[in-house]
Amino acid sequence: MAAVLVLDQAVKVGIKLSFALAEKVTWIPGVFDIQFIENDGMAFGWALPGTTGKYVLTAFRIVAVVFLSIHLRNISRTGSPRGFRQALALILAGAAGNIVDSVFYGRLFSRSSFAHPGTWSWQSEWGSYAPWFRGNVVDMLHITVHWPSWWPVEGWVGHEIFPPIFNIADVAITVGVAWIVLKQKHWLGPVSPPSPHVSE
Repeated sequence: MAAVLVLDQAVKVGIKLSFALAEKVTWIPGVFDIQFIENDGMAFGWALPGTTGKYVLTAFRIVAVVFLSIHLRNISRTGSPRGFRQALALILAGAAGNIVDSVFYGRLFSRSSFAHPGTWSWQSEWGSYAPWFRGNVVDMLHITVHWPSWWPVEGWVGHEIFPPIFNIADVAITVGVAWIVLKQKHWLGPVSPPSPHVSE
């Protein structure tokens, strides 16, 4: 958990301080870019509308992390499968990583612009860009693979297969959830159907 959280925050702070908003660097042409954007919502740029939506989303994240932390601690004492605990830890680390952005970034940074990289603003002349709990989440990972010309759905050809821009925290959450879905029968066992009632 600590490794994922530290990596997520290190990348976000580095991008925030060195990239202008919407700035893009191509790493693998036609496959993968680093492109800095910010969003005020959930994973992969999804959002709840308005200021109230932002507070509700942040509060939900915090409550979810608290309950997931308690659950992870409890199952660690019961001999649950190690892989299951690791998958939950990935989800927890990813959720915590995006909470840090939402809670603190509005106060720690000035607003990013399209012309200049972000600047550190704690107690400085630049000023913060949002109150506590209303910061934007930093995203930067962009898969640019397009649907090929032979793809049978004509309306999809030429468009990106996965257009959202995301971050390491989103990846951790997605991997953790997928891991649980794929291995749930192995870790948790098949769900037994209820026993039929037998009358005497």
